[in-house]
Amino acid sequence: MSTTAVVPAGDVPDPTVRNLLEQDTLKWVFVGGKGGVGKTTCSSIVSILLASVRQSVLVISTDPAHNLSDAFQQRFTKFPTLVKGFSNLYAMEIDPKVENDDFGNEGMEGFISELTNAIPGVDEAMSFAEMLKLVQTMDYSVVVFDTAPTGHTLRLLQFPATLEKGLEKMMDLKNRYGGLINQASRLFGLGDDLNEDIMLGRIEGMKDVIEQVNRQFKDPDLTTFVCVCIPEFLSLYETERLVQELAKFEIDAHNIIINQVIFDEEAVESKLLRARVKMQQKYVDQFHMLYDDFNIIKLPLLPEEVCGVQALQNFSKHFLAPYSAALKRGSVEELEERVGTLKSALQEAESELDRVRKGKQVS
Repeated sequence: MSTTAVVPAGDVPDPTVRNLLEQDTLKWVFVGGKGGVGKTTCSSIVSILLASVRQSVLVISTDPAHNLSDAFQQRFTKFPTLVKGFSNLYAMEIDPKVENDDFGNEGMEGFISELTNAIPGVDEAMSFAEMLKLVQTMDYSVVVFDTAPTGHTLRLLQFPATLEKGLEKMMDLKNRYGGLINQASRLFGLGDDLNEDIMLGRIEGMKDVIEQVNRQFKDPDLTTFVCVCIPEFLSLYETERLVQELAKFEIDAHNIIINQVIFDEEAVESKLLRARVKMQQKYVDQFHMLYDDFNIIKLPLLPEEVCGVQALQNFSKHFLAPYSAALKRGSVEELEERVGTLKSALQEAESELDRVRKGKQVS
């Protein structure tokens, strides 16, 4: 769902993420999309850029396959850690599975385990709620979520409903077995270890937190979702599904990052690459047609990975200004480089031919 103003005919929204940096009311920024499209790189760079205009920024990975540590080349844990080279940027990686020690005493472990197995997704919901409680006790200006692939992200947005199911299950168990549990706990001298009111109170507390945050998630002044994709059919389809689901959850989205683009104006000689350029352009055009009121950022395909703070900072310039190829097709400079490349390739081919001929003569 886009909540940006209607764009006048002929005008195109700024193809950068500057709108995120200028919206100083933003509290929560989600970065998500299909697996393997570069979400972690994009969320890392968005957090770096936000750190240049905000007092304090926290980037959190909610993906079970954590990559933040790889992106920054620094080890992160489930607690906020200052990113090297910054004074106001922190990162953490959370495990989507519930941790029983979050619930205190050992007597609850079996019961919590049964509950999390009985209701699909409730373990992730409670873990996420615990993480949000932790984050809310800290004073970060903005929090960036590096989310798991689309399916996991959509489940994350359904967590309030999942916790509601958990509470209903708890109430049902309490009504059916509450007296028996209390009698058994007294019989075995467990005291309040298995007191269902304590467990119910803790889950209700988490539900209150997540409902409060959920209200913030639906406020476009506080929350936005950045969709990351690549110019291919499956990614386009997944992005369309994600945007529709975000609209259903009333969560604002008006930025799409198209990653790994091979630009047509680049000096591309390979037949394979030229075919990829043609294919990609078809899907880039479809993105612009479907999301003409979105800020669409196109990022170039690079010959190397973007790892480490310096590489992330260098690549961040493409988030603030449209990418421009170093050499334009048809320019004198581009033609000179192409001729030089062809000459070099010809020399290599002639040398290889000489070696083959001499090898045949010897044999």
